[in-house]
Amino acid sequence: MSSTEDVLDHHLDAFGAQDMEENLKDYGEDSVLITHSDVFRGIDEIEGAFEAFFEEFDHSDTELSVDRKVIEGDVAYITWNAETPENVYEFATDTFLIRDGAIETQTLGAVVSPKD
Repeated sequence: MSSTEDVLDHHLDAFGAQDMEENLKDYGEDSVLITHSDVFRGIDEIEGAFEAFFEEFDHSDTELSVDRKVIEGDVAYITWNAETPENVYEFATDTFLIRDGAIETQTLGAVVSPKD
């Protein structure tokens, strides 16, 4: 069984590599991703959400930095910022509940400013 930190690190590496197959290995059919605008349930819906994220973040001039990473038992918490061609992510945070080697629940919150 993977530790909370192992799953988080795999998730961050897969996202950075824009590797959907590896990214989805961190979720299960009962996983939930909650954002400010929607709730994505199960692998198919989560894949749809990440397709949009990957499209935005898949540019050579995109900058993303994880500022803080905290692991407490089954919970992982990160803060990050990014700049894509479309948006500036001034502050973003994800919280992950990781059980049995998979992300059971993930929340995402961000302060995003569109570029003019």
